[in-house]
Amino acid sequence: MPIDPYILLLLGTVGLAALLPARGTTAEVASGASTAAIAFLFFLYGARLSTREALDGLKHWRLHLTVLACTFVVFPLLGLAARGLEPVFLDHSLATGLLFLTLVPSTIQSSIAFTSMARGNVPAAICAGSFSSLAGIVITPLLAASLLGGSVGGFSADSLLKIVLQLLAPFLAGQLARRWIGGFVTRHKRILGLVDRGSILLVVYVAFSEGMVRGIWSQVSPLRLGGLLLVEAALLAVMLLLTWYGAKALRFDRADRVAIQFAGSKKSLASGLPMASVLFGPEASLAVLPLMLFHQMQLMVCAVIAKRRAKDPVEPAVTERRDEAIRTAVGTGTRSA
Repeated sequence: MPIDPYILLLLGTVGLAALLPARGTTAEVASGASTAAIAFLFFLYGARLSTREALDGLKHWRLHLTVLACTFVVFPLLGLAARGLEPVFLDHSLATGLLFLTLVPSTIQSSIAFTSMARGNVPAAICAGSFSSLAGIVITPLLAASLLGGSVGGFSADSLLKIVLQLLAPFLAGQLARRWIGGFVTRHKRILGLVDRGSILLVVYVAFSEGMVRGIWSQVSPLRLGGLLLVEAALLAVMLLLTWYGAKALRFDRADRVAIQFAGSKKSLASGLPMASVLFGPEASLAVLPLMLFHQMQLMVCAVIAKRRAKDPVEPAVTERRDEAIRTAVGTGTRSA
């Protein structure tokens, strides 16, 4: 499998947090910077998604409901089933983190990238990822409160408000500002990618630094980490198969199946990390470990799948519909700019 340089950056960030964890005033500054970076990221997400594109995406409601069902129903059910592996493969902390991983929303950037690479329905992937992220701002904390119970020590109406202010408010602000900056953001997609990855690195450093300072990592053994990787590999395999063949059973065409597979089988670090920091407090570093490992695993596996999907034969009628949808989406963005 290909090795994404970003994976090496993430591992390096964890290593930096282990050797030079942020403490005292430095930790406060880093925490504030990570909060601001995530807010700015969702501001850019809002500026990128045109209102017309979002409204057009609502017409494809069956696809979006399918992705939401995979993200917030099927995934959590599998997460609950995985609790049965405790304490053989997972200890309580890792099992809690694994369940939390199944509750967070889908990705936006990688869903779009892999769908495009595999010649799928790109506009649908854009809307599906965006809708999942917005729905997750409310659904994920509520699911965490009901399924994790006392493990989520920081959940309250105040914590939900913090998540909404950090993620939803910047997104809506970006929607309002799209009239003036939408064209710039659309033309400079690389900026969004840099902010996406940079903000995640900063949040990972803050979370893992706190874990080092509090001695949380001494609780995790290499054997437990190995068990976690095996469980996550099985979880990803099940979701990739369910999204692909389930979409086929629901009679979606190939382009839509590609979008459903890549949007419905992945989980977002950008959304999950700030939620975990609010919900778990000091225990966030251990809670996000399964999410961080799963995120990298899904990128490597989906990169291989997307390249293979790109070689699939596509019916002429499907190709025409996809090309027309992409032209419409691009045209909408140009008019909005």
